[in-house]
Amino acid sequence: MAHFFVVGDATVDQMYFVDDFPEYGGEVTALRAVMEPGGSGGTVATVLARLGNRTCIATRVGTGPFSELTLRNIVASGVDTRLIQKDADLQTSSIMLIVTPDAQRTMISAAGASRQLDSAELKEADVAGCDALVMSAYSLIGGPQKEYALQSLAYARKHKLTTFVDLGTGAVRALQNRLVQVLAGVDYWLMNERELYMLTGRSSISEAVRDLRDQGIEQLVVKVGAMGSIVINSDMNELVEAHEVDGVVDSTGAGDYYTAAFAHAIMAGNDMYSAARYGNVAGALNATMVGAQSLVLDVATLQRHAAATVLSDARA
Repeated sequence: MAHFFVVGDATVDQMYFVDDFPEYGGEVTALRAVMEPGGSGGTVATVLARLGNRTCIATRVGTGPFSELTLRNIVASGVDTRLIQKDADLQTSSIMLIVTPDAQRTMISAAGASRQLDSAELKEADVAGCDALVMSAYSLIGGPQKEYALQSLAYARKHKLTTFVDLGTGAVRALQNRLVQVLAGVDYWLMNERELYMLTGRSSISEAVRDLRDQGIEQLVVKVGAMGSIVINSDMNELVEAHEVDGVVDSTGAGDYYTAAFAHAIMAGNDMYSAARYGNVAGALNATMVGAQSLVLDVATLQRHAAATVLSDARA
């Protein structure tokens, strides 16, 4: 298995399940409310470790109960926690999610301690000893965390790590076309359809992809929800159909599960098409459970479901 270095937020997700949104200034009663570990960095690191990879995460949390909850699955899955920083003043980052019956989420986030990740504590050897870097673009929004992320990426380039970046709507909104310049040379770009349009200002996938390829982005994955994902490189531009599951209840973390499974598969020697199939499977399975990290996914389960998808496609 590969050795991953993950840079990204670890959060507490405060989740409220409702029938519908209240009118402005109004009130609704939640059908269910839970608090779960989340965050792009925390979820990707947890899933990679559960898939058997050596995984280290660089993030910053506060102290107290929120910190303990945020790190619960990170610690339990065996992620290397040496580079997790503790902030004595700021609260652990948190996200309030309002989940409607169609499993879609509306979010309010509080950056908290995450943005204060101190690059002075990063050593080149921490990155150099890894095989791959997976970065959430939220790490690039601002504060000391941005410098930490950029330095990690510079070390990864220097030591020829395979690099993956997952964009995130908030990061694209904050950074827009600066992302392309900042992340030049990253091996694999992952984003959803909305983020693709926001990044390029285009309204069609083909035009947006052409723009990014003109700017030197050679290997691109676009997650297109219920349709699956599109993989683009010099040899292919293919839709990888979604993995069908019953009982979708919550899409929180589905994109992060996709990213982790995709990166795991690439580093295990798969091509982009096969890796995208693993990503589709991981994201779909995670959506059948409440919480970003509730699905404990192992390699055997991932491979079994991916094989079933291949068989189903062959019969179609």
